[in-house]
Amino acid sequence: MWMLELPPFVLFLIGGLIAATTRGKLRGALMIAIPVISGLHLWTVPEGVHLQLMFLDYQLVPYRADKLSLMFGYIFHIAAFIAIIYSLHVKDTVQQVAAMLYAGSAIGAVFAGDLLTLFVFWELLAFTSVFLIWARRTPQAYSAGMRYLIMQVLSGVILLVGALFYIADTGSISFDFIGLEGIAGWLIFIAFGIKCAFPFAHTWLTDAYPEATPTGTVLLSAFTTKVAVYALARGYPGTELLVYIGAAMTCFPIFFAVIENDLRRVLAYSLINQVGFMVVGIGIGTALALNGAVSHAFNDVIFKGLLFMSMGAVLHMTGRINGSDLGGLYKTMPKTTILCIVGAASISAFPLFSGFVSKSMVMTAAIETGHDWVWLMLLFASAGVFHHAGIKIPYFAFFAHDSGIRANDPPNNMVLAMFIAACLCIGIGIYPAALYSLLPYDTGYNPYDATHVLAQTQLLLFSALAFVWLNLKGMYPPELRSTHLDVDWVYRRLVPNILQRMFAVIWRVDGEVRQAVLGKLNQGQQLLTRKSKGAGSFISSTYPSGNMVLWVAIILAAYLFMVFIG
Repeated sequence: MWMLELPPFVLFLIGGLIAATTRGKLRGALMIAIPVISGLHLWTVPEGVHLQLMFLDYQLVPYRADKLSLMFGYIFHIAAFIAIIYSLHVKDTVQQVAAMLYAGSAIGAVFAGDLLTLFVFWELLAFTSVFLIWARRTPQAYSAGMRYLIMQVLSGVILLVGALFYIADTGSISFDFIGLEGIAGWLIFIAFGIKCAFPFAHTWLTDAYPEATPTGTVLLSAFTTKVAVYALARGYPGTELLVYIGAAMTCFPIFFAVIENDLRRVLAYSLINQVGFMVVGIGIGTALALNGAVSHAFNDVIFKGLLFMSMGAVLHMTGRINGSDLGGLYKTMPKTTILCIVGAASISAFPLFSGFVSKSMVMTAAIETGHDWVWLMLLFASAGVFHHAGIKIPYFAFFAHDSGIRANDPPNNMVLAMFIAACLCIGIGIYPAALYSLLPYDTGYNPYDATHVLAQTQLLLFSALAFVWLNLKGMYPPELRSTHLDVDWVYRRLVPNILQRMFAVIWRVDGEVRQAVLGKLNQGQQLLTRKSKGAGSFISSTYPSGNMVLWVAIILAAYLFMVFIG
């Protein structure tokens, strides 16, 4: 019974302690064992509340399991297992400790049954994950990590304030359906939206993820936004506003991803695009749509992790990640090339790959509920993701022009991690029933009917032809050595420039005022000094002592005057 009451995150917190106190192969073996043992235990956990505590007359529920939380618990264990294998070659204790604590925080958040417990893990997610960015130890990584931490902590503060309003309004701290009723619902919604990378609150993701370490980015892509997706699915299913927010999220990143040179930043924009599909499904709120959102979150952790791992392997072996600097790597990195193509096919929703069996559920739900314009936006987004993630990533990294780089495939542990992810992408695509059996609802959905397969195949074919035609005509945006800013231009350029100019004016005015005041004081002092010297021994004929006595007299007079008027 005590094992049933033991929350899964506890083992990961113990894993962080193990990573801090062990070294070498022992540390690697123990870190691999933790998600395996915890995952096998979680598989036996039934639905229900397994741990409750009393705190200030409120009942905390640190461990509540149902189909929704179990689904995310499973994929977080899989993601942690793959990421740990991928990072076995890393000897950085900071990264290893942060990885275990970060994974444990994500798992703790999805099993939290009350808002206060959720807040604790919400903030732990921020403080543990930022070290995966700082671990790269570059000025850019430090700056990006600080901006990332500010946004994440802001999300947590808003969540706490919203939770306090919610407790005051309802007298309950239970984390279930919240809705957009009252200020509490809106505040919690905004907190979730920041972590989910809603439009105008998304730049922390595209700013920070590409600056993290090659192994750290894999972990970052798996947990933070997916915890937010879980929170939205728990607190705001069927909220119409999410349909339109999610549709915008699927479309706008495409334009930035197409012109972006940093291939990990391309994947960061692609991550927002894929989260948009999940948000649309949550907003629609039907059983099919929610199944689609949850299953797509499950699949995205795997295929987006695979793409980030392949680009991490390229960065690890070449030291470069810009598309303009790469190309021709298929000759010496054939394993990484093939595994990257599997990830590209999965994110593009090719039939027989994992993305196809989940993305089509959301699009079908949009049609069935009359969201025709949203369906068209999702269709456009599907074509766009094939362009920037399905084609651009493998093409510019491994094919395109020959960069002359002759790097080998990465260490075996990195290849093994990518291979496991690729097998899952193909396995889920071929046999989706295994995934569907874990979903919250039984809808009897079949992705492999003639309409879905033909429509998706035609979409992919015409998208590929468009890419080839644009490339041949020289109209496809070239890979330029540049940095593109979107909304983060406001706080990375506009606000600093305004503040810099404003404070420059303030300091200039302050300096002029100081000079004027000091000039008047010096003139007054010289005048009094001359008069005191003219008076002979009135104060002192010696200048320093006379000057000191004069100022003491002035200060005393001022004090007596203030006492008198007081």
